[in-house]
Amino acid sequence: MTSAPLAARLTDAAGPLFFPVTAYGPDGGIGLEAFRAHVRAGVDAGAAAVFACCGTGEFHALTPQEFGQVVAAAVEETAGAVPVVAGAGYGTALAVQYARIAEESGADGLLAMPPYLVAAGQEGLLAHYTALAAATSLETIVYQRDNAVFTPETVLALARTPGIIGLKDGYGDLDLMQRIVSAVRTGLPDGDFLYFNGLPTAEFTGLAYRGIGITLYSSAVFAFAPDIALAFFRALADGDDEQVNALLDHFYRPLVELRAKGRGYAVSLVKAGVRLEGLDVGTVRTPLTEPPAEHIGELAAIIAAGRALLEKHRTEEDA
Repeated sequence: MTSAPLAARLTDAAGPLFFPVTAYGPDGGIGLEAFRAHVRAGVDAGAAAVFACCGTGEFHALTPQEFGQVVAAAVEETAGAVPVVAGAGYGTALAVQYARIAEESGADGLLAMPPYLVAAGQEGLLAHYTALAAATSLETIVYQRDNAVFTPETVLALARTPGIIGLKDGYGDLDLMQRIVSAVRTGLPDGDFLYFNGLPTAEFTGLAYRGIGITLYSSAVFAFAPDIALAFFRALADGDDEQVNALLDHFYRPLVELRAKGRGYAVSLVKAGVRLEGLDVGTVRTPLTEPPAEHIGELAAIIAAGRALLEKHRTEEDA
């Protein structure tokens, strides 16, 4: 665990937020050495934080014991250089159990994912996340998506809850997000609350979210092409519209269109990309399935096109 508060370290994030995949060995068990190498490479490449065992890391597929092992490995590999945030989910009792394992394993914070299966009302959702935040000393980010979509009033209540520091939006309703930002800004004028763009391939909607003041985002691309993800992050921060639009048009849009060709590709396609880059992290666990060879070939071509753009940009800058 790092000493500085998680909220402060994420507020001034100087690089993409890294969501590593969870590695599995040939026997299907956790591949801790490959996972450690994956985390170490991401930190060395410029990640501002490591979000372990979250959606991209197949939280849903991990036993509590495996979860603790993976979080502890991430903490050890980062060695305090960047914060480690761990996923927590399911119903309240299990979410609390995972949160406590994360705390025991040295994590700096939690990403609280939607409760399993049920479609709860706002009162129940608020009670769930309040209980989760109170269960440990870890700072908590609430993940809005699927069956956990909040009204502005509920988000204001979450923002007033001790231990809850932010909202990650994976729902994608910009009208709702603008109303949420406004409600918290007016209802909590002296408080700081973080917002994250958590849509799959979040870079593709980065300009839109930046328009309502949301600059933090999760980068699945950073897991397999950190050079491209970091170049986009810097171009977006620097206002380099030419580079941003070139990457959107010729890398991110083709990637988003490929991702739409298969269910679960927000995870399995990312894992395939990590393997393409030379690190054997195994395949996804069921019920997810692997992309066919045709789609993996398309992914390789998209990555190559992205790197060609980076080289072209470097050449033009040197000219």
